[in-house]
Amino acid sequence: MERTLLMIKPDAVEKNAIGRIISMVEENGFRVVGLQSKHFSREEAERFYEVHRGKPFFNSLVDYITSGMVVGVMLEREDAVRKLRELVGATDPREARLGTIRAVFGESIERNAVHASDSPENALRELSFFFR
Repeated sequence: MERTLLMIKPDAVEKNAIGRIISMVEENGFRVVGLQSKHFSREEAERFYEVHRGKPFFNSLVDYITSGMVVGVMLEREDAVRKLRELVGATDPREARLGTIRAVFGESIERNAVHASDSPENALRELSFFFR
């Protein structure tokens, strides 16, 4: 079994979409093995999105992710990272396949409802922001 992180972002939390997003994930064969809400400090957000440091959208991304509560969901299943990325959909909700989380709940490239780890290695690193 592989574990990965799904982070429900402030826009989806504000819309009270947490339960509906988790239901979609469970209906697609994932098991929730951890759930933790938090408000990222600026320092934590900069570390979480370190890979994007230096990119033009970095400060905007950090501002956005620190603007409200986020929910970290530790998920488990075979091939979890790849399967979750498929379920989440394209970064831009307008390009996301119908029925994906971002197509259903996303508003824009930045306010796209969720984050999903992109590799097993990053999943371990990102899960540590929510779970010890």
